[in-house]
Amino acid sequence: MKKHVNVVGAVLLNEENHVFCALRSSTMSLPNLWEFPGGKIEEGEQPEETLQRELMEELQIEIEVGEKVESTYYEYNTFTIQLTTYYAKITNGIPKLTEHADFKWMSAESLHILEWAPADIPAVERVQHELLANGARL
Repeated sequence: MKKHVNVVGAVLLNEENHVFCALRSSTMSLPNLWEFPGGKIEEGEQPEETLQRELMEELQIEIEVGEKVESTYYEYNTFTIQLTTYYAKITNGIPKLTEHADFKWMSAESLHILEWAPADIPAVERVQHELLANGARL
């Protein structure tokens, strides 16, 4: 039976409604694919707490978590993942990479040009649709 992992991702928006996109490093699983930053939910943690902890660890920023974007189940070759994404904004700090290879702030219109991790694609599509149709969600 494949290992199952529950993870959360942050759809960070800046003042111009650009979206924070993080490139997985060559040493991570799913290397060189783009994702929304986040990580595994630890036992006893709420998803919002996980996001705040993970983004402090990975990017050295404090965030405010907003509404849920998407929840996606995806089956990779060696594991399955339940990815729940939330809108978020930075409340303190400037992103500094500690695990990822790169990051970009992208407009909603241009998100599709990146090669995303498969589990992130439904959230990318939802974010594109919502931002282009409605503007900011926070």
